[in-house]
Amino acid sequence: MRKMLTSLGAMLAGIAMSISAAHADKLKVGFVYLTNPGDHGWTYAHEVGRQQLQDHFGSKIETTYVENVPEGPDAARVIRELVGQGNKVIFTTSFGYMEPTLKVAKENPDVMFDHITGYKRAGNMATGNIRFYEGRYVQGVVAGLTTKSNTIGYLGAFPIPEVIQGINAFARGLRSVNKDASIKVVWVNSWYDPVKESDAAKVLIAEGADVLAQHTDSPAMLQTAEKAGVKGFGQSSDMHDFAPKAQLFSSVNNWGPYYIAQVQKVLDGKWSTGDGPDHWAGNTWKGIGDDFLVLSEFKNMPASVAKKAEAARAGIASGTLNIFEGPMKDNQGNMVLEAGKVLDDGGLWGMNYYVEGVEGRIPN
Repeated sequence: MRKMLTSLGAMLAGIAMSISAAHADKLKVGFVYLTNPGDHGWTYAHEVGRQQLQDHFGSKIETTYVENVPEGPDAARVIRELVGQGNKVIFTTSFGYMEPTLKVAKENPDVMFDHITGYKRAGNMATGNIRFYEGRYVQGVVAGLTTKSNTIGYLGAFPIPEVIQGINAFARGLRSVNKDASIKVVWVNSWYDPVKESDAAKVLIAEGADVLAQHTDSPAMLQTAEKAGVKGFGQSSDMHDFAPKAQLFSSVNNWGPYYIAQVQKVLDGKWSTGDGPDHWAGNTWKGIGDDFLVLSEFKNMPASVAKKAEAARAGIASGTLNIFEGPMKDNQGNMVLEAGKVLDDGGLWGMNYYVEGVEGRIPN
């Protein structure tokens, strides 16, 4: 009996060790979220991407996330906790996490970090982004063909280049079909604040806007638009269910392919600090042509408008339509891009001006 018990104990210990080893062999991947995942917007889109990542690799990886992490220095504490939990890949999913991510990355050279929408990199810290402005050009085309007042309202989050790119791309699309229309911008100074977003939408509607766009995260703007009988666009995820009569379409962020590609590099051992296209710590910036940005179904518009929107989408995807191709003037009448020239990525990230069609000045 004693031998049987000893053998049974050894067998159970072996099974436990096998389970532990299998668990240890999994690549642990952590995510830092600005808000809770919910069912809409920026963080929800990242959560969909995380789920796609987990489904793709199955038992090879183990993913986890921390939600409602404020931007700023305290984010470093959360990132360090994910390191301490054994995560070897950590995605931080908002612009304000850039400095904390860089700081923790330098402290932990054996961990791979990926900062979403930032521009600072290290040997073990990559950056990834989506060309959100491409969808906003198509929004501008639809707005220009839909508006009756020729006044478009736009909710800005923060006056950083990424947001300014979107406003200017929207204006380029708008003016490509309607030279009389212009954009009024209200800065909310938040990525997610439903009360401020709703209040800003009400102000813009009161000033005559009959189409609204946003670089904020909640459906509050669209819900306000629906109550007022005006139209608008969703952001980051499809917001049709929140405002079925108001939404024209949403620009949907498709993070899954990016997360899968980055984690595959780690599994393939291609995250070293060497140079080359497979180098982990590079920068990825893709858009409609790579399905990183997807436009939801065109609704609440005439078929003729949807046809022109689709033509714009297809042109961007194929590369035949260059959104920022000269001649291009700022809204003060100064030539910022000569005819025949195309603004490169450096120029996009250096945008500190509004183009023609946008009212006012960028806040300091």
